[in-house]
Amino acid sequence: MNATPPPAPSAADESSASPGKPGRIDRYFQVTARGSTFAREIRGGLATFFAMAYIIVLNPLIIGTAPDAAGDELGIARVAATTALVGGVISILMGIVSRYPFAVAAGMGLNVIVAYSLAPQMTWADAMGLVVLEGLVLLVLVLTGFRTAVFRAIPAGLKTAIAVGVGMFLAFVGFVNAGFITRVPDAANSTVPVQLGDGALSGWPIAVFVLGLALTIALMVRRVKGAMLIGIGVATVVAIIVEATAAPEGWSLTAPAVPAGLGDVLSVPDFSLVGEFNLFGSFADISAVMVILLVFTLLLADFFDTMGTMVGVGGQAGMLDEEGNLPRAREVLVVDAMGTLAGGGASASVNTVFAESSAGVGEGARTGIAPVVTGLLFLAATLFAPLVELVPFEAATPVLIIVGFMMMTQVTKIDFSDPGIGIPAFLTIAAMPFTYSITNGIGIGFITYTFIRTVQGRPKEVHPLLWVVSAAFLVFFCLEPIEALLGL
Repeated sequence: MNATPPPAPSAADESSASPGKPGRIDRYFQVTARGSTFAREIRGGLATFFAMAYIIVLNPLIIGTAPDAAGDELGIARVAATTALVGGVISILMGIVSRYPFAVAAGMGLNVIVAYSLAPQMTWADAMGLVVLEGLVLLVLVLTGFRTAVFRAIPAGLKTAIAVGVGMFLAFVGFVNAGFITRVPDAANSTVPVQLGDGALSGWPIAVFVLGLALTIALMVRRVKGAMLIGIGVATVVAIIVEATAAPEGWSLTAPAVPAGLGDVLSVPDFSLVGEFNLFGSFADISAVMVILLVFTLLLADFFDTMGTMVGVGGQAGMLDEEGNLPRAREVLVVDAMGTLAGGGASASVNTVFAESSAGVGEGARTGIAPVVTGLLFLAATLFAPLVELVPFEAATPVLIIVGFMMMTQVTKIDFSDPGIGIPAFLTIAAMPFTYSITNGIGIGFITYTFIRTVQGRPKEVHPLLWVVSAAFLVFFCLEPIEALLGL
């Protein structure tokens, strides 16, 4: 993979470099050895924060507003506080332990799995217990080296299809939450389940969404750093102005309003969600088979998301070896697993390495100092959690569309000329948004792959672990008739 050379040092960079022998911090983080400077690392940390700070707004709108099986919600402000807290602590830990420029926060796609696949089947405490359980399994896999076996068990085409399918699901969720796509009323007796708005696009909330999406796209194609955060901010300001002047109806979640005072902007963060998880409570809510499948779904998405980001950003920074591997990857994966544990333990969802770390690398960051800076900014952001309650879905969900696009770009890596890969990949991608379930998409893809390879007379190409997983998914899909047959 081609390495991106660090930018030429500026006068400010040169003045920040320590003359003579590098100091202790410089030697530990290998700042000079990697051709960087402290000023460049700080700039990189700032760039990464502004590129990924949207998660403080978006994660609460997903995790904080989704009801669990009992109809309870975690609340936007509380999730915003823990999102910033966990992202800050784990990013700092990542910088110190791995010494790579990788920042960590609640993962997009992974939080959707938690909100829309786990929570509807159990309480939020039980759902976050599953996240912690997945983190423990992930940590064991990392420490034992078993992650290599898991990685090899799934064909590359299916791994890519899962990422693309999650992207399509995210985009669909974004359109639905913004009111851009709505359900056709059952009374219409229509064979078309969804439609554009109320049959057409109308109303100020939809206008805010379209404006936010157009602005974010424009900023992205112009390569403006922090494009997604700027898009959310501008759309929110427009929404507040619209609400104050036109008082429109139809906001999907919260009606934005001008802050009444300092208390609506700055407050003591509410960390009451920390520790609110039940490790094994899910086993009382759903079947053990379903628990295993849900943990596996989280594990698969988390593991391969981390691996892809790690290699992608590491390649951009020129840190990969000749075989395309990242030296000392184990340290990165250990901290990443701890991010999942912390995210579940604080009800912030799975925390993972962020691809937006590439923004810092683009600014010249090459060491762990950059994520330390990013982490400190995340911790400072916990004081401003009330601000996220001013952001309506219409202002934030354009980011879901953009993230969906980013994940969709990987579809070119799938070999559709091979039906044994192409058909399962297509069904994986299509089933996720159409069934509104990431778990269903993965299961359908695995079962189809195993079936086609068997029909082709090539069953030996299916890894034994994939046979087990496909069988488990088959039981999962047929659980109701099986229970009826057995009289359970």
